[in-house]
Amino acid sequence: MILQEIAIVDKKIITNNTIPHPFPYQGSKRNIAKYILPYFPDDVECLIEPFCGAGAMSIAAAAHHRAQYFFLNDLNTPLMDLWQEILNAPEQLVSDYESLWLAQHSDKKKFFFNIRDEFNRTHKPHHLLYLLARIVKGAVRYNAEGEFNQSADNRRAGMRPQTMQQKIMGVSHLLAGKTDISAKDFRHTIKQATSKDLIYMDPPYQGTSNTKDNRYYEGLHYDEFVATLESLNKENISYIISYDGYTGKKSYGKKLPASLALRHLFIHAGRSSQATLLGNKDKTVESLYLSPALLKRLHLKENNYLKQQQPNAPIQQELLFL
Repeated sequence: MILQEIAIVDKKIITNNTIPHPFPYQGSKRNIAKYILPYFPDDVECLIEPFCGAGAMSIAAAAHHRAQYFFLNDLNTPLMDLWQEILNAPEQLVSDYESLWLAQHSDKKKFFFNIRDEFNRTHKPHHLLYLLARIVKGAVRYNAEGEFNQSADNRRAGMRPQTMQQKIMGVSHLLAGKTDISAKDFRHTIKQATSKDLIYMDPPYQGTSNTKDNRYYEGLHYDEFVATLESLNKENISYIISYDGYTGKKSYGKKLPASLALRHLFIHAGRSSQATLLGNKDKTVESLYLSPALLKRLHLKENNYLKQQQPNAPIQQELLFL
């Protein structure tokens, strides 16, 4: 595995352990949001998350007043229906979740599969919330027919209703009334971005397979993604991308090309979920890319070193935000 040089920027790390999160979700950036927020400009009108998942960056940005408005999008339609409930009907969602949580205790395993079957028929938001609270490490998976097919962690009953209430109501308080929601292809979502906005992209397809991620119904092609980024550069749109990285000795994801003139940083993301499941201690390091327009807003220079680095050059200085 070859690493590029890292340009270390002196930024204050934001810390806040009380920020609510609505549900566990594999790949969520909740634990490293504090390292990403310092690269938000002070004048963000709208933060756009085209691959929002659990919306960790929008929640953190709202809690720290780093954007005025928010746009959450994800190709997973049932997930975005759940987000609609979180923002527009949180009390009813919490009540429905509590009913499911209380009803499961006679046979948690059987109850989980019954709710999973019901969700695959109806896609009701509170069913998805219950499933997310019960599955192993928040690892969402769908089969080729678009059916939720992940199993439960039968050692646990899922988040207690009182805790769920605190988290759902907290997130709703932060984002309700200033957030738009959609379930479209990411390219439709970012078309509305202006030079005063910021796009945060965390494509969930890297490292799972070349063309398809089982959390979704179709994959994201690398060349199409790069072409979209080129268009954003031409339009002077600010964006941040979490993309490739490595765990232990294994790298995942294809790095974004130097032709995009992105600033390339790395974040220590801690022990990976997969490593935890396998019982080892591998740590995950994730890439963070800053766009040219964002660098200008932050008064930072573009990282031209990436254009000069030879493909097989040795590892240069390691990692980041200390």
